[in-house]
Amino acid sequence: MTEQDARDWIATRYGDARTATLARFADRIVIETAHQNLIAASTIDSIWQRHLLDSAQLVPLAADAGDGDWIDIGSGAGFPGIVAAILVDRPVILVEPRARRAMLLSDMARDLGLTNVVVHQARIERLVGDRPAAIISARAVARLSALFAIGHRHGDGDTIWLLPKGRSATEELADAGTEWCGTFHVEHSITDPTSSIVVARGVRRA
Repeated sequence: MTEQDARDWIATRYGDARTATLARFADRIVIETAHQNLIAASTIDSIWQRHLLDSAQLVPLAADAGDGDWIDIGSGAGFPGIVAAILVDRPVILVEPRARRAMLLSDMARDLGLTNVVVHQARIERLVGDRPAAIISARAVARLSALFAIGHRHGDGDTIWLLPKGRSATEELADAGTEWCGTFHVEHSITDPTSSIVVARGVRRA
């Protein structure tokens, strides 16, 4: 898949205006990466495929989510949280413990005009929520069992979990199954044939 293919995939589904906002976000990420390690330098030339589309592909996997917030755990540089906020109209809560990253996320959301974004500089374990999230995502944060342990109190039986796991999805699901139950399935990533996305619902302790 080329960079143009990745951009076209997004534009076809979400329109030129949202794609243009993603382009502004990508430009900011490239600029900021010179000052802090947001993405690997080796992925800058493939940012649309490796980061933007890799995040955007999560959105249709939650097409039947109910009303409510999208919580992104360990948002880092904004993947997938900022991307999701650009592509959906629901509230998106970015949870990032590192002060410098949290400040950058707030700054980018403001500059991009994303009024649906709230940034919390906190660990997810310390976040106080007032209602269950409709969607919970986490990219490159922790193993499944650890993610469920730190995040499950922010969801309920209807919450959809979107968890890109690379090549370790099957192994991590087997490991998590000793402590957690629910409905789990694995989707193949469209950006990397060796990577997978765990989609879960009804997550609860076994």
